[in-house]
Parts: sequence; structure tokens; C-alpha cells
Amino acid sequence: MTVITMSRNELTRLRVPIDVADGRLSVADATGLIGVGRRQIYRLLQTFRADGPDGVISRKRGRPSNRALGAVFRETVLALVRERYVDFGPTLAAEKLSELHGLDLGIETLRQWMIGAGLWVRRKDRIKRIHQPRPRRDCLGELVQIDGSEHWWFEDRGPQSTLLVYIDDATSRLMHLKFVETESTFDYFQATREYLEAHGKPVAFYSDKHGVFRVNSTGAVQGDGMTQFGRSLHALNIDILCANTPQAKGRVERANKTLQDRLVEELRLQGISTIAAGNELLPDFLADYNARFGKEPRNPKNLHRPLSVGDDLTDVFAWRRAECHLSAAGGLVVA
Repeated sequence: MTVITMSRNELTRLRVPIDVADGRLSVADATGLIGVGRRQIYRLLQTFRADGPDGVISRKRGRPSNRALGAVFRETVLALVRERYVDFGPTLAAEKLSELHGLDLGIETLRQWMIGAGLWVRRKDRIKRIHQPRPRRDCLGELVQIDGSEHWWFEDRGPQSTLLVYIDDATSRLMHLKFVETESTFDYFQATREYLEAHGKPVAFYSDKHGVFRVNSTGAVQGDGMTQFGRSLHALNIDILCANTPQAKGRVERANKTLQDRLVEELRLQGISTIAAGNELLPDFLADYNARFGKEPRNPKNLHRPLSVGDDLTDVFAWRRAECHLSAAGGLVVA
């Protein structure tokens, strides 16, 4: 006995010539049932009478698609990925293959090739996320998450450094980036001033419990319990909120992981090895990142407030710089 395997569509197509041949179905009704013309119904009927059910099975079964990319092309792409983009994700690798090598192929096609070659692990095969994401804020500027990401951004071409990241909670847009040597109060002063001059004052910044943002020393018995950075924001009427866990500020944590993938590789492709040169690249990178990953807020209102006449950033940050020197020398947060 011969067993014939058919798809659901092929079973439907088999039923049509049987019913037409037995007179239970007219040719006109058959055309509407399987969406082909009268001539095709007669051809299907003729094939069925000559070959039986085998005639209904598609002749393309088991054959490669006419649109399939060739094996040589596939191996060429994978060789390039192994040589230059072995630690790139499929989306970024596809972008670079198109931009730098003129090799255009779909992201999903490249993803499957990389999975088959052992160059990529599917998301569902990785460790599952166990933390429920916190809902986004509604408006741009309502809450801006800030963090310092210490990493070998320049790989072995330069020193380990820190990237200060400012990301809007409502839109996932990178609002400001800055390479610095270490995550210090002085560097946050400078980066935050640049942020305020570019965008205005957000309602609040959201950070971790780093000593820049919160007094963690048990010996800090004097003063008002605010760090120098906190005082600067207070003078500008900007709140500072500290997360209890890294997962609570997941927006910026996930952005850091993406940056440690995309930005590291972009710096490598550009041959950049210094903090100064890296900072020159950041504006273009930031614009491209936001075009790809930024989202529209639920409420179009922008809650950034313009700097007022009384907001003298030089004064706000300059006198607090002197206090920082005193605090560092004495180990106390002074008034």
C-alpha cells in the first residue's frame, strides 16, 4: 500500500476534482473554492484523471525555492561574520553587511544562518527573564534614568572607561551619552549640565544608590543628608529618585547591554581608541540609535522645563565643586 502525504491545501485541491468529476460541483463553483481560473480547473481535472491523487501534489515539494540564496553566497556571508562580526547580533550584522560590503539579505535569513552555524543563540534558548517590567511613564522628560556603565569600550585599543547614560523612561530614547574615566560627581556635574543645556530640566532623574546620588556612609552625620549632586538638582527643582534594585531601572540597564554590543563594535569599526574621539562619535550614534529603538510616548506633552533666568548652571555646579573637595577631604557631607 502506498501512503501519500498531503497538506491541508492539497487535500482541498484533491476534493475539488473528485467532486467535479462526480458532478457534485460545477466548474464555476470550483474556481471560487480554490481561487483559480476555469482553465486551471480543467487542467487539474485532467491531471487527476491521468495520475490520480499524486497529480494534485505540488511539483515544487522537496525542491529549493527559486528565491533561495545560493550556498556560495551563504558561505561568503558567514565567513565575513566569523571574520569581522562574530560577536554582532543578527540585526546589526545585517546592517553592516549591507552598509560596508553591499551584501543585502533579510535579518531573519541571517539569523537562521547564524543559528545554524552556531554563531547566535535564540532568545528563547537563553535564561528567561523573571522580573516584570515596570510600566513606562507617559511623557518625555517625566523620568530620566541615569547610570554609569564601566566597560572595556575600546577593547584592547584603549583604557577601561565609563559611559554615562541618560535615557528617557517614556520613550527609551537616549537623551545624552558621555565617555569619562570614572563615575564621579565631577563628571556627572559636567554631563548633567550638558543635558540641561540641550533639553531643559526633566521632572526627575532615576538612578541607583551610587554614592554620587545617595549618602551611603554611616559616618556622614552632619549636613542635610543630601549629596552634592542631589543638592545641585534640588537647587534646580529636579527630583532625584534612587532604585532599590537594578531591575527597577531596567530601561537603562537594558540600554547598557545594547550599547555594550552596538557601540563597542561601532568604535572598533571606526578604529576609535580614546575617550575624546569616542565622545565625538556619540552624537551621530545617539541619533541612529534613537531612530531605530526610540518609541513614541503615550502622551505627546514634553515635560522638560526650560532653564530660567535664575538657573545659573555655572554657579549651581561651581560652588558645589568646592564642597566636594571638602567632603572628600573630611569624609563628611557638609552643609
